[in-house]
Amino acid sequence: MKKNNNKNKTKLYSIIIAICVLIAAAGVGIYMYMMNNQNKNKMDENTLSYTELIKQVEAGNIEKIEMTVGSTSLKVKMKNEEEDKKAIVPNTQTFMELIQTKVQEGNEIELIQNKVNPLVTTSRALISFLPTIIMLCLFILLFQMQGLGDKGKVYDAEEKDTKTKFDDVAGLEEEKHELVEIVDFLKKPEEFHKMGAKVPRGVLLCGKPGTGKTLIAKAIAGEANVPFISMSGSEFIEMFAGLGASRVRKLFEKARKMSPCIIFIDEIDAIGARRTSNSGAESENNQTLNQLLVEMDGFDTEENIIVLAATNRPEMLDKALLRPGRFDRQIMIAAPDQKGREEIIKIHSKDKKFAEDVSLKSISEDTAGFTGAELANVLNEAAIIATIKRHKAITNEDLDDAVKKVTVGIEKHSRVISDKDKKLTAYHEAGHAIVSRYLETQNDIKEVSIIPRGVAGGYTMYKTNEDKYYISKTEMEEKMIALMGGRAAEKIALNDISTGASNDLEVATKIAKDMVTVYGMSENLGPISLKTDDPNELLVFGEKIEDVIGAEVKILIDTAYLDAQKLIRENMDKLDAVAQKLLEKEVISGKEFYEIVG
Repeated sequence: MKKNNNKNKTKLYSIIIAICVLIAAAGVGIYMYMMNNQNKNKMDENTLSYTELIKQVEAGNIEKIEMTVGSTSLKVKMKNEEEDKKAIVPNTQTFMELIQTKVQEGNEIELIQNKVNPLVTTSRALISFLPTIIMLCLFILLFQMQGLGDKGKVYDAEEKDTKTKFDDVAGLEEEKHELVEIVDFLKKPEEFHKMGAKVPRGVLLCGKPGTGKTLIAKAIAGEANVPFISMSGSEFIEMFAGLGASRVRKLFEKARKMSPCIIFIDEIDAIGARRTSNSGAESENNQTLNQLLVEMDGFDTEENIIVLAATNRPEMLDKALLRPGRFDRQIMIAAPDQKGREEIIKIHSKDKKFAEDVSLKSISEDTAGFTGAELANVLNEAAIIATIKRHKAITNEDLDDAVKKVTVGIEKHSRVISDKDKKLTAYHEAGHAIVSRYLETQNDIKEVSIIPRGVAGGYTMYKTNEDKYYISKTEMEEKMIALMGGRAAEKIALNDISTGASNDLEVATKIAKDMVTVYGMSENLGPISLKTDDPNELLVFGEKIEDVIGAEVKILIDTAYLDAQKLIRENMDKLDAVAQKLLEKEVISGKEFYEIVG
């Protein structure tokens, strides 16, 4: 590791020195150019031609000649003239012989020969070699880009700061159990070879961002005590064609030298996307992918190298990557369940100080759907909030504020809001809460606020203490009704509508579209999937299929809006009471809400 760092530093210093030389040469050249321009007019007036100079020497009008060794430029002092003149001679040796002849004939000519100025000589040499130096620097830079350079970072398992183990990974018990055989193969490959078993060469980790794909890959290397070579898919692609394929070759060359080891390619969809026409940037991607396929096929059975890759878009990958012998094993890294979240919170809370009444289990119940990275972020934000408020420990209030900050945004007390807008926001949020109250499948209300957070003018927060793996049609329909509650309350209570429901409409429309095109929940279209990236594929269902889809989506949205209006009209007294309470307090808890509505 240290030798590689020294080599990289040496290369970096060489490039810096070359750049400094270029800058110095350019500076001297610019200086000389400016000086020449300043004296150009004077030189034109006080310059003698060679023919005129010879005539003046023959006539004995020259008093003194000053010249520099190796230069053809002369400074001439004429008799009876105060200002010196300049002249250029084609051949210094011939001119010197002429002067000596005239001196022997009796002409009094003083000849002064100056030594060469080292600075001028050096600057002229640098300027003459400037194109060569520039080409050399470009060659060095291109040579650096051809290799991996600083890319392809190696995390040596012997180093304490990179020794991640399975104990550092929580909420992925089944996934860890699945990957134990990879660790065993790297530790004792001979046992597998004796049995004739072939462990998968490539393992693809799929899951949404923040679920711990990179962490569990490092843990495998830590458990097996082998080097961990990590690169991002985007690092293979550069502006020069062929560099991606070159980097793939060098990456696998490095791995073969360090075997046994693990290669980890993060965001592999950057180079592993489905191959298309060979044109422009697509051609470079195709070359890089082809090289990756070749390298994975080129593994010798005795080489103990495992390739791990991570992506959150597995549907984009080329099928050739997923065939047996390459990434033939895919492991889905899902968001943790309640027990997994509690274990993750325990790991991230080791260095944090909590108040005695804080329950880690309660935090895990209130963060359903959160990934490991999001949970770590919540705890960090809670620690920051507690520090700013000068609390002695992190309290439940700090944790609630952290969850709101992460999910909704920063609270903006300083924003000046008119009474009209405040009333509209109060009825809008009260509408969401009232409608949700009378829908069986919707979560209980946790808090309602009309204080702006992030881009939202207010919010209605629900208790999310249950992990959901499936969503029923009734639940999706009632979710749309709850989303329409704000718009329905504005329309009925204030006889007006606003832009505040834009996000509600967007989410509701997406739910309706998914119900029709993805989940087959349309009564008219039936249980078919219409999800496709190519609109032409829908023509198999008829030319007017898009009109039918649009009509079905509109029916779902209109029905939800009418149901929301019905619930609002049936509970106008409670809507007014909740809205008035919000105008008084700005924030009401779930307990206060249920005291009002019963």
